[in-house]
Amino acid sequence: MTTTLSTPLPALERPWAPRLRGTPMLWEIARAVGGGPFHVIHPATFAENLVGMADALAAANTPGVVYYGKKANKASAWLRECTHPGTGVDVASVPELVHALGNGVRGEAIGVTGAAKSDGLLWLALRHRSLLAVDAADELERVVGQARRLGVGADVLLRVRPPTAPTSRFGFSPDELTAAVSRCAELRDAIALRGFSFHLDGYDPVPRAELAAHLIELCQQARALGHPASKINIGGGIAVSYVADEDWRRFKDNKDDTWFHSGRHPQRTYPYHQSPTGAAMVTAILRHDVGGAPLASRLRDTGIELLLEPGRALLDGAGFSVFPVQGCKDSGDHLITTVAGLSMSLSEQWKGSEFLPDPVLVRPGGPRDGDGPVRTAVAGSSCLEYDVLTWRTVELPARPRPGDLLVYPNTAGYQMDKNESGFHQLPLPPKVVVDGDRWHLDADYLIQEIP
Repeated sequence: MTTTLSTPLPALERPWAPRLRGTPMLWEIARAVGGGPFHVIHPATFAENLVGMADALAAANTPGVVYYGKKANKASAWLRECTHPGTGVDVASVPELVHALGNGVRGEAIGVTGAAKSDGLLWLALRHRSLLAVDAADELERVVGQARRLGVGADVLLRVRPPTAPTSRFGFSPDELTAAVSRCAELRDAIALRGFSFHLDGYDPVPRAELAAHLIELCQQARALGHPASKINIGGGIAVSYVADEDWRRFKDNKDDTWFHSGRHPQRTYPYHQSPTGAAMVTAILRHDVGGAPLASRLRDTGIELLLEPGRALLDGAGFSVFPVQGCKDSGDHLITTVAGLSMSLSEQWKGSEFLPDPVLVRPGGPRDGDGPVRTAVAGSSCLEYDVLTWRTVELPARPRPGDLLVYPNTAGYQMDKNESGFHQLPLPPKVVVDGDRWHLDADYLIQEIP
């Protein structure tokens, strides 16, 4: 198949990232980590995103908590930023909970979600007074059993199955929810029903606002039964834009199988440009009219706190991934560049999709005589035919050579470690924390001096 060059999709980036790529520090890090791929992370950008969402709540005079959805990236560096008032961490496993606690996040600032939680997770969460989102009737009974054995009370939310997803495996159906609320009234010695939660697919603020309004009504009904229901959790799904609107529209309007090596055109991808995004989307949710008043007003009038669980949106612009070039060969009318490491470290490919923002070629010493633009796909170094980071033939300013680096921008949200693998006994790419003109490896727990 003859491939043609697709429209460029340059990434939207925060200033720190291209600035770092132009300094000797990137090469210093590359030498220090031993020639393999690595991830660069920037906690200051994460903190900026977190403050932006907290400020959106404050600007609407809406009490709330922004929980970082920890599954989006395993680095420790983010957790230190979640120790401030109005912030917390959302976890779904014992290691995630231990990791958050070990990095200074109080148990009361941790939300525990996920389906059919293990007894060990329930026990640890109850010991630390974390907020539990209960997913099913049998789990509710297990929470009660653990709480009574420990002699503590359990703070719980009941997860609501969205009406738009009636066959979802998560949450209570309407009839089950009614029974669970009644059951919580019988279990007041062990359980305090603090409110309700949901998760929605997609990135539209309107369905979130409207389902949030329904949860406000559920809280009011629960209060009438004597429950202290004062919290609703609307989950994550806060949108991110990776590329500019015009570039994304041009790509969608003209995309073609011939843009991709072997015609491997993904049928479904993340919507790489959206609006509103981040804190602006939170504001749009709060301003949406529900029953004749903005959601924010309904929350204030009923004394209900809004909980959020963003992951990707807090990590927007907060990291990039670096793959050293190992080789490059001709493949008909385009090249195939092979990099150190595996496409498992760019996770979108392993969902039958593609991470579409253009990679950036970084060459020691800058451009050289004879350099000129080339088209290439990018492959990992394993023996698997489908170990490909970029099936799309992207344009680079020069033919990649060993010693060059290919940088994939804005990968902190889900790309870095969702599907990482030690296949071929290759080490997992380290995460390198950048703080101004200094860098250090991300550590599992706090080991540096506390300021």
